[in-house]
Amino acid sequence: MIKRTLNDYISVDCVIFGYNGQELQVLLVDRTLTDEKTGKSEFTDLTLTGNHIYEDETIEQAAYRVLFDLTGLKNVFLDQFKTFAHPERLKKDNDRKWLIHDGRDPNKRIVSIGYFALLATQSITLEWKGRNVKWVPVSEVGELAFDHNQILNEALIALRNKIKQEPIGFELLPEKFSLTQLQNIYEVILSTELDKRNFRKKIARMKYLIPTDEKQTGVAHKPARLYVFSRDVYEKTKKELFDFTV
Repeated sequence: MIKRTLNDYISVDCVIFGYNGQELQVLLVDRTLTDEKTGKSEFTDLTLTGNHIYEDETIEQAAYRVLFDLTGLKNVFLDQFKTFAHPERLKKDNDRKWLIHDGRDPNKRIVSIGYFALLATQSITLEWKGRNVKWVPVSEVGELAFDHNQILNEALIALRNKIKQEPIGFELLPEKFSLTQLQNIYEVILSTELDKRNFRKKIARMKYLIPTDEKQTGVAHKPARLYVFSRDVYEKTKKELFDFTV
């Protein structure tokens, strides 16, 4: 078996967004540094999900590997949005301690390529091996390790821009969904309240939004019709302008 070599100075950071039906979430990883002599924890904090790349893989392959290790899924929406390479990005005390403990030179620059991914949280089971992961509402994220608050903020900007131009909001929904659920996705991501009538006019033009014969079950209100997103129809009609500017 050929031993794979990690590149110490190039990494990927994946901002994995999820939606639980009410709020936008991000997947965070526990980072704990333990003193090997005393066994006591020096610090515990949170990071985004990521890893260094192997020398024999592309940047994109590394990002998909990180996602697969977490979710066991291969067909996940993934979008590269920015590279982070500031010389001071990993200079906080805890970050330097972490790098030294990990056998890396804290004075060397590490370049990270940022990706964001979209997952419907109710449809996956996390499969991380080695460190705890948890979904945290984006609105409740505190101080993260490294420069990960900046990476998260930049990912949010990229997500908000892209959801206005491409139908990526469907990635956060179950396979069958109501129009109200779809509207909630846009309201949560864009942090704004949308007029229901105008919203329905916009989505009425989406040929790839297919109504089913099914309705919601187990709801207190009048059951709404369920819809599905047709990737095939979208691919055939995507030359048409998709504009969800609000």
